[in-house]
Amino acid sequence: MKGKVWEMTPLIRPFAPADAAACLALFDSNMPEFFLPFERIDFEAYLLDPGAYWVVEQQSQLVACGGVWQDSSRPERPAGLAWGMVRRDLHRTGLGSLLLRHRLDALRDMGSAQCWIDTSQHSAPFFARHGFQEISRTPDGYGPGLDEVVMVKKLEVVSG
Repeated sequence: MKGKVWEMTPLIRPFAPADAAACLALFDSNMPEFFLPFERIDFEAYLLDPGAYWVVEQQSQLVACGGVWQDSSRPERPAGLAWGMVRRDLHRTGLGSLLLRHRLDALRDMGSAQCWIDTSQHSAPFFARHGFQEISRTPDGYGPGLDEVVMVKKLEVVSG
């Protein structure tokens, strides 16, 4: 059979140190539109101890990654999303939405009432479609041509 046939149900699993190179390749696939080259060193350092971080696999390939953070010492911004990305050629396939839902569920399970994200003008519409509200925008906040957009979403507690 020619070409790739993608699984209908991707696998989301916790990040393992052996995933670092594949996550860096995902980062590289999203430069320079979504990340600037100088940010790669920060992402590489983050992957040394990312905390709550997941990867998405399809057909045994790592195709997305992203995490969450909590910081009780910052009551104004106590929890949010960290370093989320989908392989560039797979944008708009539903993988980002799948991973976002997983991350938001994780924050709810951790007791968070809101989720913050610092993103760019390129990703902000994706988060807005998922209920995030823009709080601020700094033109060229990440570097030339890449605005910093701060967004927040209230997390509804699911009772059961």
